[in-house]
Amino acid sequence: MKQPLLLIGLALLVSVPASAQGRAFTPKDWYRLTTLAGPAVSPDGKWVAVTVTTVKEAENRRHSEIWLSSVDGGDPIRLTSPSVESSNARWSPDGRLLLFTSSRPGSKARIWALRMDRPSGEAFEVDSLPMGSYSTDGRVVAWADSLDGPARDSTAKDAYEKMQPMARPPFAAITKPVDPARFDGRQITDMVYKVNGQGFVPSLREARRWNAQQIWIRPVGDGAKTQVTDTRYSHGDVAVSRDGQWIAFTADPALRPDSAARAARDSLARLPYDAKRNEAPRNDEDIFVMPAQGGTPNRLTTQNGGEGNLVWSPNGKEIAFLSQVTRVAPVRLYVATVETGAVRELLGTWQYEPNWFRWLPSGRMMLSAAVGGRDAIFALDPPSRQLREVVGGRRRMFGVSTDPEGKVLAYVATSVTQPTELFIANADGSDERRLTKFNDKLNAEIAWPEAERFTYKSVGGLEIEAWMQKPYGYEPGKKYPLVLYIHGGPHGAYGENWFDEFHNLTGAGMWVLSTNPRGSSSYGAAFTYASRGRWGAEDMQDIMKAVDVAAKRPDVDSTRMGITGGSYGGFMTAWITTKTTRFKAAQTDRMISNWWSWYGGSDAQDLTEFEFYGRPWENPAIYDSVSPIRFVNRVRTPTLMVQSEEDHRTPIADADQWFIALKKQGVPVEFVRYPRSNHDLSRTGEPWLLVDRLGRLRQWFEYWLKGDGKGTVAGR
Repeated sequence: MKQPLLLIGLALLVSVPASAQGRAFTPKDWYRLTTLAGPAVSPDGKWVAVTVTTVKEAENRRHSEIWLSSVDGGDPIRLTSPSVESSNARWSPDGRLLLFTSSRPGSKARIWALRMDRPSGEAFEVDSLPMGSYSTDGRVVAWADSLDGPARDSTAKDAYEKMQPMARPPFAAITKPVDPARFDGRQITDMVYKVNGQGFVPSLREARRWNAQQIWIRPVGDGAKTQVTDTRYSHGDVAVSRDGQWIAFTADPALRPDSAARAARDSLARLPYDAKRNEAPRNDEDIFVMPAQGGTPNRLTTQNGGEGNLVWSPNGKEIAFLSQVTRVAPVRLYVATVETGAVRELLGTWQYEPNWFRWLPSGRMMLSAAVGGRDAIFALDPPSRQLREVVGGRRRMFGVSTDPEGKVLAYVATSVTQPTELFIANADGSDERRLTKFNDKLNAEIAWPEAERFTYKSVGGLEIEAWMQKPYGYEPGKKYPLVLYIHGGPHGAYGENWFDEFHNLTGAGMWVLSTNPRGSSSYGAAFTYASRGRWGAEDMQDIMKAVDVAAKRPDVDSTRMGITGGSYGGFMTAWITTKTTRFKAAQTDRMISNWWSWYGGSDAQDLTEFEFYGRPWENPAIYDSVSPIRFVNRVRTPTLMVQSEEDHRTPIADADQWFIALKKQGVPVEFVRYPRSNHDLSRTGEPWLLVDRLGRLRQWFEYWLKGDGKGTVAGR
């Protein structure tokens, strides 16, 4: 595996005690963090709007506002009311309006706007002017919506009811309440009846069947909105041409009624798993083009894969899009000629995968991608397919935005020692400037330890990227405990960003070791899917080889090491404790102990159907062989378990099994169950519970790695 191009070498850190630069981070400092997201450059390139999120500790909630920064510098300006939630800023093409989403008392509107061409006072409702696709001249906006006119005619319902039984999903209930007024339970006939973060949901098939997304269009000035499609299938990725005359969208290539398409897919899902069928090139969505005022859509593409992220070329003759030919293929950037339908691919054998792109008036393109543990922005010349990195470094960048001319780049960036802030640069990457200082006060008070990046060879000669983040107060010649972190996914990835969990433990005087084993994203599709069907095998060896490298360091106490992880990382943590007693303490988060029970309780069965080549009864050997509960009799590692009561991704039943098994064997174990929380507790959960979790992780590893194992911790 080739390594990223720029500024990615091993950091040579100055050995200055962190205590001389500031104090250590504590869990309660999390309440003071400010997070930025979603920058939007104004059409004239002079302003950048951004969502700023803070924490209202006393109210146990987060609060988001829209702020405005001048590209010339100066203090940013708060635009939206501190009494309501506002986010997702976007400019109208003429720059006169700043649109954003907001839920406000006394109104059902979700889209609001502020006048930016004159003092405007309060925001006003503009639900009829949605976050859609605008023509270059700003006169026309088009979008897809199911709320104002879904096809719910009786003809569609009759056609559905007349479908053959094998093609019709069997969600009609046979039993009924004896007395509806006395029944307050749930009656479930649809396989998808719960979703992480939403809880129990109504029939998704019913919702999809009668709420097909239709295309709407309206003038940006005065004028009514017009529905230009009326079908029983959905439209997506709506993009209006620069002259406002044409609309491109994606849809099921057969243009079948949505109910029939869904029934066919449901019937297919009931068939035995077929790896060849599920991995073969397939045609999910194609691109269609139609006149903006309505008419018969013309199918533009017929290639395999699902097309998306449509962008018209400056001359209106081509459409660029992202697509994957198969589920395990890399995401590629394509261009289709509108007149002929000819398609060409622009990235060739480039290892990495774009996650954002723009087509500029000059004909050049800008795109961003994760390059291993960092992010970068690139300039692309479509005719020559020449790709050049313009903004990089050891950091992560989120929400890239440009002005229409492509002269200004805006992005939110973060590094290991810097929480998120807003940055801008010229299109060639020159004259980069930081526009905001929301976290400067916190940064001045707290010392954020640096991380050393290193790579190592693992099984099969694969090169793996990893980081060692220093303990607070690091002094050469001393040994410090180490905690290994394992990310989720399995296709997640660690990298060059500020992370509260790492600073939580480095603040307690411990090393934090993180690595991206095979199966991680950001290194190309071949690396991402290298662990498929092999969970707990080579991926575990990748992880443990990083531990071997770290344990040889003279400043690491290899007799005091811990291990932790969430979701896939929670599974892997439990799995590793069945294989070794090398770690003195473990912490599992959102763990999976039994893949059979996980499959029946989770909302994500498709994950293991794909990763394990089938359902449990079709491939029982792998579900059994990688279930930690089968080998729990080998575990001796004291374990702290954290789980959310409303987690439908990794249901709490798996944690119940692990806890009882450890308890029965006399292994020290604690089980913390958080109410009102789902799979995303550590990221978006209630602030009080999130901080409580950070505190418990810190206490657990302090006790076992820094204490004497009898309840005494030095310095407490």
